[in-house]
Amino acid sequence: MPGGRLTQQERQQIALGLADGLAYAEIARRLDRPTSTVTREVMRNGGPTAYRADLAHRATEQRAHRRRRTEPRGPQAPAPAHGRDAEAVRAYEELLTTVLMQSGAPKMMSRVLACLYTTDAGSLTASELVERLQVSPASVSKAIAFLESQGLVRRERDERRRERYVVDDDVMYESMMASARGTAHLGETARQGVGVLGPGTPAAVRLENIARFVDFISESIVRAAEQAREILHSKPGATSGDAAERP
Repeated sequence: MPGGRLTQQERQQIALGLADGLAYAEIARRLDRPTSTVTREVMRNGGPTAYRADLAHRATEQRAHRRRRTEPRGPQAPAPAHGRDAEAVRAYEELLTTVLMQSGAPKMMSRVLACLYTTDAGSLTASELVERLQVSPASVSKAIAFLESQGLVRRERDERRRERYVVDDDVMYESMMASARGTAHLGETARQGVGVLGPGTPAAVRLENIARFVDFISESIVRAAEQAREILHSKPGATSGDAAERP
């Protein structure tokens, strides 16, 4: 299987495959490349409907140029934490960004979230995000506002009174609860339509079925999130009977 960056000819083959309606896996098979490589290439360059081989190739060259220009050189270059392969980490961040985009998150929000998820501290300041992602402060601010509204990050002040953006176990719990509330709100809205359209009418029956379905999903999300928080985040060795056995 060939390694290294995609060539311009390979990008042209990807564009042709997309035009023919081929799945990413089939395009990857024809190129003898991993499916994740094709998926990441398409998603970071406009998506399946807007992908253009020439623009994608030019954008990749520009990113490589910026990376060479901003990478620290000489003895001051920091060693990757825990002996990690810096290139492998960068590739993984791009893959994670692509998957987050496929789940519905906008590109910049996905980049910020992937950056936070792959940081050992689980938190970064706005200036650190700007430096790591090579984007404007305004882009980071907009992304954080969106992620915070979705319950995916939270803000806190460090010892230097700097605002930090944090992802941790509590954030994921709050995100699931926010998702459940949003789903429940959809159910409430659907049920309001039953009265407007008239009970028993085909449209009202459809909305009632939607409401019942999303009510079940919302309750399931809440139940699963609470159970996961209790089980996965409890102290090792602790059980529900421990407290009762203590004097």
